[in-house]
Amino acid sequence: MDYKYPWVKHYPPHVPLSLTYPETPLYELLKQTAQKVNNTALIFFNKKLSYSELTEYIENLAVNLSRLGLEPGDRVGIMLPNSPQYVIVYFALMAAGMIAVPLNPLLSARELTYIIEDAGVKAIFALNLFAEKLKNLDSVKIIYTAIADFLAFPLNFLLKLKEKAPSVKIDNEKVFALMPLLKNTGSKNFRPKQRDLKKEPAVIIYTSGTTGKPKGVMLSEYALIVNAFHVKVWGDLVREDVMLTVLPIFHGFGMSVCMNAPLLTGSSVVLLPRFSVEEFFKAVAKHRPTLFAGVPTMFVAMLNHKDLTKYDLSSFRGCFVGAAAMPPEVKEQFEKMTGAQVLEGYGLTEAVTAKCCNPYRGVNKTGSIGIPFPDTVMEIVDAFTGEPLPPEEIGEIRLKSPDLMLGYYKQEAATREVIKDGWLYTGDIGRMDEDGYFYIVDRKKDLIITGGFNVYPREVEDVLYSHPDVKEACVVGIPDNYYGEVVKAYVVLKEGAKTSPEELKAFCRENLTHYKVPKIIEIKDDLPKSAIGKILRRALKEMESEARQ
Repeated sequence: MDYKYPWVKHYPPHVPLSLTYPETPLYELLKQTAQKVNNTALIFFNKKLSYSELTEYIENLAVNLSRLGLEPGDRVGIMLPNSPQYVIVYFALMAAGMIAVPLNPLLSARELTYIIEDAGVKAIFALNLFAEKLKNLDSVKIIYTAIADFLAFPLNFLLKLKEKAPSVKIDNEKVFALMPLLKNTGSKNFRPKQRDLKKEPAVIIYTSGTTGKPKGVMLSEYALIVNAFHVKVWGDLVREDVMLTVLPIFHGFGMSVCMNAPLLTGSSVVLLPRFSVEEFFKAVAKHRPTLFAGVPTMFVAMLNHKDLTKYDLSSFRGCFVGAAAMPPEVKEQFEKMTGAQVLEGYGLTEAVTAKCCNPYRGVNKTGSIGIPFPDTVMEIVDAFTGEPLPPEEIGEIRLKSPDLMLGYYKQEAATREVIKDGWLYTGDIGRMDEDGYFYIVDRKKDLIITGGFNVYPREVEDVLYSHPDVKEACVVGIPDNYYGEVVKAYVVLKEGAKTSPEELKAFCRENLTHYKVPKIIEIKDDLPKSAIGKILRRALKEMESEARQ
């Protein structure tokens, strides 16, 4: 790292300017850690898995994957919530040289089908509760599991009584059960499959693009390792840490910060399938976690919960927050209540996840996304010329780091648009102060960030346009005190149509993930257009802003 960068003088004493990254497969690093520690690796409600138990399950599954007809290089979907099964499947795919394709279980069948077909997924590990969404995938093998499979008695028994999962018929040809695949089949001479750690993809995470169609971000094992080491060093993770994991680990943020980094450290990971304030508080009371990563809406929900004062949250020493701007008053309240450092950061899937963050020990500037990690260079450049700009000037953020994506899967032109001469052009607008701390000024041109989730207007508009009564549609984000932004759609109906906003919302719910469904739909007679007939999204946002003043 060059000492000329202004942020290096703010590096905490425990963080070097440059790191050495092992060129060792991800699973091998986990196994090396497992051999050194005697910790609990995973905690899932009333069930605990040691590191030795975890690696045994991983190796058994990695060996048994060949029974499914899968080979190194095959793309395999993981459609599971935060659970021991997810962690086992993820690392087994790494060990077997396959490519993991995390699938958001909240996606509609339509959205899932697009990703599965685009990636050429050959098999999917899924929760039995999601069987309805996968029933029409004739060419894909499905391996099912249930939440209760990794719970201890009596919770497993009680949950099975309560579960309302679709009936799943195991035929061992196309539909399989996960649990038998986790058993030792007599082959204990497991050897991880080798791949080029720097040049071949290990994970493909689909993220929405400006065209509305999700793009597959190809991440190498080396990139995953680099990012995990960044998080580990920056947060000063130690074996005694307990990470409370509520961020979905099928997203880059959760995958790297809440799973890879703590497990490579030898820490314990408490897994919650979804964020619920009540379950969060119970987990804190029972397991006394030291670390947590979340989005601002989680902190807002906790601070506004009626039972907040009944719980002691003082076990936290550090909390990472990203994906959206953190309201200053929320950060200050949470820090005062817990005594923990709330560390605002910034990242994007095209670089695995976090690329900069406020220091854990050092100057923590509220409202800033912090300073770049080791071996990471960030610049503010003129959005038109690409020339670097001086401190306090506003422009586009670009960055260089050893954990950049290999590219978008099967989209070379889109890759060339964002990676130029080794720089990743983020499309985010920001500034850097004299100390080298960065600030987000605006998001990508049309991106809506609602509750930490990214929504691109075009994808919502495509669904609205598919409704038989819709003539025109335009989607924008409008400010919201809780979610940061909410999705609003302006719609012009075809002549004679009588469809109501509520009916359009119901239609969207059938075809979109819940956070993409417009909170507000306004039916208008016409929409503002340019001279060539293009709908002016900017004009609608300006009208919305004026109406709120």
